[in-house]
Amino acid sequence: MADAKLLLGGTQTINEQGHLTIGGCDAVELAAEFGTPLYVIDEQHLRDNARQYRSCFQSRLPKVEIAFAAKALMNTAMCRIMEQEGLSLEVCSAGELYTAQVAEFPVGRILLHGNFKSDLELQMAVEGQVSRVVVDSLSELHRLSALAADSSALVDILIRVAPGIKTHTHTYIQTGQVDSKFGLGIASGAATEAVKLSLELPGVNLVGLDCHIGSQLFALDCYGRTVDLMVELLAQIRGEYGVTLEQLNLGGGLGIAYTSEDAPPPIEELAKVICPALREAAEQYDYPLPRLILEPGRSIVGPAGTTLYTVGPLKEIPGVRTYVAVDGGLSDNPRPALYDAEYTALVANKADQERYVPVRVAGRHCEADTLIDEIGLPPVEEGDILAIFSTGAYHYSMASNYNRFPRPAMVLVNNGQADIITQRESLPDVISHDVIPPRLQ
Repeated sequence: MADAKLLLGGTQTINEQGHLTIGGCDAVELAAEFGTPLYVIDEQHLRDNARQYRSCFQSRLPKVEIAFAAKALMNTAMCRIMEQEGLSLEVCSAGELYTAQVAEFPVGRILLHGNFKSDLELQMAVEGQVSRVVVDSLSELHRLSALAADSSALVDILIRVAPGIKTHTHTYIQTGQVDSKFGLGIASGAATEAVKLSLELPGVNLVGLDCHIGSQLFALDCYGRTVDLMVELLAQIRGEYGVTLEQLNLGGGLGIAYTSEDAPPPIEELAKVICPALREAAEQYDYPLPRLILEPGRSIVGPAGTTLYTVGPLKEIPGVRTYVAVDGGLSDNPRPALYDAEYTALVANKADQERYVPVRVAGRHCEADTLIDEIGLPPVEEGDILAIFSTGAYHYSMASNYNRFPRPAMVLVNNGQADIITQRESLPDVISHDVIPPRLQ
């Protein structure tokens, strides 16, 4: 069973009352003021992670761009923070692009991704003058070319490549292997076919290649292999088509610790692998050092997030286990159901107490809704506040209204101040798009 105290990070501490604090705010007081479930984002931790990416990579290479993967956590406040920290933004839907536009994020730092981009999304990209569109298929390339030409626009593009590298992570978040819905394969020749076509079509300007090999990665050797393969492809394209592409996007994927057993490499170690590998590959293939683009998401915001729940009914099954029910679950965190994701937690109002009672933390939904399969906690009582760590990424983003539960609020904490950055949904919000047709009246 994991020891949650080992996962205290960022500004998290335990105060004199034995309460968990985040960003100088007492977690118990946050729960009382804003209600639960509640997503809490540690602003300083978030900013520190973003700054580490910039400093670790930009100190080693002359041309580096860090683009936050908005799918990890997206709202207007996140856009503003990423803008202030000098990051670009990777979006993959009309909704994410619209959020960035409303937040007035600089369009020259927005990249549009996605394996299925609708005409609306491509048109928004063209009209909004995003910096680059990452093309994922030949049909998309044709559609983008036609839309751009109709608007007398010239759109910078990257071709997304499937490099054929299989990583050690959950099957659902492997993205760079041969058998993938993402990108155009190198081995099949689809990638070079897309390059050739992009050089012929109007309205598009090919500036580089893109790839992404997976998510929640701990082993870094796969990045070195990917760099070598991608630079070799850049050199091959130069030889066949006479163009020197100046940008190489390696995506994101660095893992984080969800339990004390997890030992992800730090951002610094990732830089120590990728940067020398890129220099060596460029030298080996006699290729000008390309502009490196990275798209981290989870490793920036994941550790900065904590979710607070109120403990409800306790059920002890003699000789089996004790269930601790909380007022959230599957609708605010589907990852345990999707990926068998594991977490650790503290009782926020008993954070300094010995943890010796093994329990299962159960959600309140009409499924086998388990947030933590087994964890040692102090003796738990109804009304206690449970804090689950490392919930900044892919929690709010993947939240739903299952069982018609309203989605939780989100607060940003820093230096003792807590600000709402996403309002809690109300019951009227939940039914706001329901329609009873006249024939049912």
